[in-house]
Amino acid sequence: MTDSDADHPPEVPVVPLTAPREGVPPVVSTPDEFASVAARLAAGTGPIAVDTERASGFKYSQRAYLVQLRRTGSGSFLIDPIEHPDALAPVIEVMTGPQWILHAADQDLPCLRELGFVCESVFDTELAGRLLNVPKVNLAAMVAEFLHLGLAKGHGAADWSRRPLPDDWLNYAALDVEVLVELRDAVNAALRTAGREEWAVQEFAAVLARPQPEPKTDRWRRTSGIHDLKSARALAMVRELWTAREEVARRRDIAPGRILPDSAIVNAVSKGPRTTAELTALPVFSGPRQRRQANTWLDALERARNLPDAELPAKKAPQTGVPPINRWEPKHPAPAARAKAVRPALKTLAETIGLPTENLLSPSIVRDLCWFGVDESVGVAQRLADLGARPWQVELATEPIEAALAAPVDGSPTGRFRHQGQVADENSARSSSSIGQSPNPEAGLR
Repeated sequence: MTDSDADHPPEVPVVPLTAPREGVPPVVSTPDEFASVAARLAAGTGPIAVDTERASGFKYSQRAYLVQLRRTGSGSFLIDPIEHPDALAPVIEVMTGPQWILHAADQDLPCLRELGFVCESVFDTELAGRLLNVPKVNLAAMVAEFLHLGLAKGHGAADWSRRPLPDDWLNYAALDVEVLVELRDAVNAALRTAGREEWAVQEFAAVLARPQPEPKTDRWRRTSGIHDLKSARALAMVRELWTAREEVARRRDIAPGRILPDSAIVNAVSKGPRTTAELTALPVFSGPRQRRQANTWLDALERARNLPDAELPAKKAPQTGVPPINRWEPKHPAPAARAKAVRPALKTLAETIGLPTENLLSPSIVRDLCWFGVDESVGVAQRLADLGARPWQVELATEPIEAALAAPVDGSPTGRFRHQGQVADENSARSSSSIGQSPNPEAGLR
């Protein structure tokens, strides 16, 4: 072997994994079948590989339409929870306690919790891949990277509410948990070798403790094409049509875009139809289903026309919470100066240790630290911990942030720390953000 060969060892070939080793398990959907699954899972050992399939893009809800499980000594299971969700209690009981292996846990945990499942310990293979700085962390890429197996993919975006589910979909679903246990073992070994196993433990605990995000306000403002509409009255029409569509979508459990696409909402507002004939002459609204709902859309438009001027939405969304960092200058020079110092320091550290910057320290923590500043009497380490940074992140990031904040600004020796008594009253600031005002990072300055 030449020196060049040693520097670039041959790649291990990826072997296609086209079907589960024990065949595709049958779909179970009855109380008796659930009890049997629970007994077999209880007889197995070790962690439980878990995955779900939803119908995003087809249904309004994010419920699980299929739950896939696998455990060493138990085999694989495909559970249809739709008809008898209350009968899942035996499975839930067995799964409460053992570690779950999930890929991108944030995507699956909400719909599993909705069914009543309780996860006490999780190993997230996607998150572990990020901590190892793996270039691609989707499941197929991770399986290829660590197990040298080519995972058959192709139905992740399918309508999993369909019944019966096609055989090739079930094959795909079973493969998603087929080698998760082996992947977990290989990834955990890599974490241990890299000295990052404890990082992962802390990150996984944070995933389980993370609360459900608060619903976003003014979601109607994200309607595609809305920026072409300039008047507050037009925005009110978008809001009313969007709200009417949302109600229909929720009631029928259909994805809003399948009820009425954004383009149709914007077009209806632009054309301003007042009669059924005028509405159904527009693209999309001419179909039989839209004709049946014509009054729903016309009523929404009429409500917006009749709104008093005082009740029209603002042309620009009111700022709530901390504004994006790229909007800090020139009105907020102190937070902007902190961000200009801290962000490059963290980027350099992340590149040095081989870690995505957003995993070294979440952008929201960096944003809040730079916006509100750090009281020297509190210190950077405590400030990071208060903002939700994990101990391993605090240990790595404290010193670079301290150095960045202490560095002179434009030749001045004062630095970017805020002295005792100068830190904003964050409770007051956050309270102001809840009523539509941006928190002031300079509040309380002497």
